[in-house]
Amino acid sequence: MIPVTRGELHIIGVESADTRVAVCVVRCVGGVARTGQAYEAGSLVLDRIEKFGYGLDAVDPPHSAKVRLVGEGVARILARTVISTDGPRRSTYGGPPEPWRAAEDAPGGRIVRGRDDFEAWAAEQDPGDFAEPFTYVVDGDGFLRLAPRRSEHVACAGRASVRAAGEVAFGRAGGRLEVVEVSNQSTGYCPDPDCWPSVAAALDGAGIPRPARFTHEFLFRHCTGCTALNVVREEHFVCVFCGEDLPGAARPPGLS
Repeated sequence: MIPVTRGELHIIGVESADTRVAVCVVRCVGGVARTGQAYEAGSLVLDRIEKFGYGLDAVDPPHSAKVRLVGEGVARILARTVISTDGPRRSTYGGPPEPWRAAEDAPGGRIVRGRDDFEAWAAEQDPGDFAEPFTYVVDGDGFLRLAPRRSEHVACAGRASVRAAGEVAFGRAGGRLEVVEVSNQSTGYCPDPDCWPSVAAALDGAGIPRPARFTHEFLFRHCTGCTALNVVREEHFVCVFCGEDLPGAARPPGLS
């Protein structure tokens, strides 16, 4: 029997994929990855691990390997995403304390579980509001929550941890609202771009047509030296404020 253990794999690249099988180059970034493990709520199974042409039973951080993944979740595999045996990774709030305190008494975002919820929410908005993006989060249960753009993400989430957070803009195609822009821009939660599968699933569940991935993508890192928040550009993991190296995968401590 496979030991019960947690595993997280960073997808470096996808070598081949069809509807049920994908061969990927990965790096283990958490726990221990073992053959037979189920990932992403059971939608993927780690079928094979290979290193230098030899089959392995397991791989641990920070080692890389070639793996074969099978299951219905193959269609959602993208390079630079992270898959986990715990299901979608969550982010906790790590921004300034003032928005956190203010969010205690602020209304949370509107939960959108389906198209009817979305249409009801859209009907309540002023038409002019659609000229700019809205604040969104994907909550711990995987549902989309929407709030006005100037709302804090931590308030939209009710101060809870989230699967994803950012901004989303809607436009009409044939009279029907759809997503025209969507990002992971949230300096409070700082979600990595690998949260896209959670965003896609939440939008699909709400019946809202969407792009194939983020239209604007951000990679945030807090400096371990001066603690400043950086936006990483062109894989340059160096703090622009103090020159210290930035962590490759670490996240700031959250308040929730």
